[in-house]
Amino acid sequence: MLRKFLDKQSRHFEKGGRLEKFHPIYEMIDTFLYSPGASTKGATHVRDGLDLKRMMTVVVVALIPATFMALYNTGYQANSALAAKGITTLEGWRYFILQLLGGGINPASFYDNILHGAVYFFPVYAVTIIAGGIWEVIFSIIRKEEINEGFLVTSLLFPLILPATIPLWQVAIGVSFGVVIGKEVFGGTGMNIVNPALLCRAFLFFAYPAEISGDAVWVAVDGFSQATPLSQAAAGGTTALAGAGFTLKDAFLGLIPGSMGETSTLACLIGAFILIVTGVGSWRIMVSVVAGLSFVVLLFNVISNGTNPMFHVPLQWHLVLGGFAFGTVFMATDPVSAAVTNIGKYIYGFLIGALAGLVRVVNPAFPEGMMLAILFGNVFAPVIDHYVVKFNINRRRSGYVGR
Repeated sequence: MLRKFLDKQSRHFEKGGRLEKFHPIYEMIDTFLYSPGASTKGATHVRDGLDLKRMMTVVVVALIPATFMALYNTGYQANSALAAKGITTLEGWRYFILQLLGGGINPASFYDNILHGAVYFFPVYAVTIIAGGIWEVIFSIIRKEEINEGFLVTSLLFPLILPATIPLWQVAIGVSFGVVIGKEVFGGTGMNIVNPALLCRAFLFFAYPAEISGDAVWVAVDGFSQATPLSQAAAGGTTALAGAGFTLKDAFLGLIPGSMGETSTLACLIGAFILIVTGVGSWRIMVSVVAGLSFVVLLFNVISNGTNPMFHVPLQWHLVLGGFAFGTVFMATDPVSAAVTNIGKYIYGFLIGALAGLVRVVNPAFPEGMMLAILFGNVFAPVIDHYVVKFNINRRRSGYVGR
C-alpha cells in the first residue's frame, strides 16, 4: 500500500511519461525502505566531512581577531592624531554617527576607538559586499548555479588589506575587477589561479596609487600624514623607527599605522592557530614563508650594505611590520591558488618569503613586497606541483620505493 501511495505521489512530478525529478520525500522513503540499485563494491572509506561552507566558516572565524584589531587600531590611530593636533570636534556623516551612538574621539577610550574604526571599516565592507555580491548574482544566473560561500571570505579579506581612507567608489571598482577578472572568468570559486582579494588590491595599487600608498592614507584624519613603520625603516632603519616612537611591542600588537587589518601580528597568530588546528590552513606554507624571509633578511644582514638602511633591519622587525604576517596566514595559504603537494608547499612558501624579503630590502621605492610575492607564487604554484608530481613519478618508475 505504501508503495502504491508513493507511486501515485510521484506521478505529480512526472512529465512526458518520464520522471523528471523525484520528490524529496519519495526519494528519502524509497531509499530507506528498499535497497538501492547501486551498491558499493569492495572496502568503504571514511572521508573528511569538511565542505566548502565549513572551510569558509573556519576562515571567517580565524579572521575575527584581525577584524577586531582593524576596528580598534583604525580608531586609535585617528583619535591619537586628532589629540596630537588638539582637535576636539569633527564634521561629516561619520562624526554624526559617532555622536549618535554616544562615542567620541578620545584615544584612551576603548569604546571611542572601536566606534571610530567601525565608521570607516563597515562602509568599506558594505560596499565590498554589495558590489561583489552583484557580480556573484549575475554570474550565478548566467551559469544557473547556486551562489556559494567563496565570496564570503574574499569580502572580509579585501577591506582588511585596505587603508581606512580609501574612497568607497574605488572599493567598488577594485572588488569588481577582482571578482570578475580574478575569479569568475576562470569559472568561479575553486577555479581562480590567484587570490581574488589580493588581485583587487593590486588593481587599486596600480590604478590609483595616490589613494592606496604614500604617507597620507594610513591615518583616518584629513590632512594628517604619517609614514608606516616599514616606510620609516626603509628611510632610516631601526634608528628611524625609534625616532618615530615605534616599538617592537606596538608592532606585534598592531598599534601602528597601516592597512586596517594587517597591523597585528598577534591577531594573525591567533588566526594561524585556528587554521592549523582545523586543518584548513597549511602549516607547511606558513613555516616555509617565514623560512624564506628569514634566509634573505639574515643574508643581507651579513652583507651589511652601508648605503641601504634596510640591510641592517633585524629579522624580528621584518616579521611584525607590514602585511607579512597577514599575508603568510590568510593569503599564501589559500587552498585554491596555493601549491597542493606537500613538497610543493615548502617550495611555494619559501619562494614567497624569499621574494618578499628581496623586494623589501633591495627595492627602496617599494618597501612592502608581500602582495606581489604572493601573486607571483600563485602563478607558479601549478608549475611547482607539476614538477613535484613528475619527480615522484620518475622516482617510482626507477624502482625507488620511499617510506
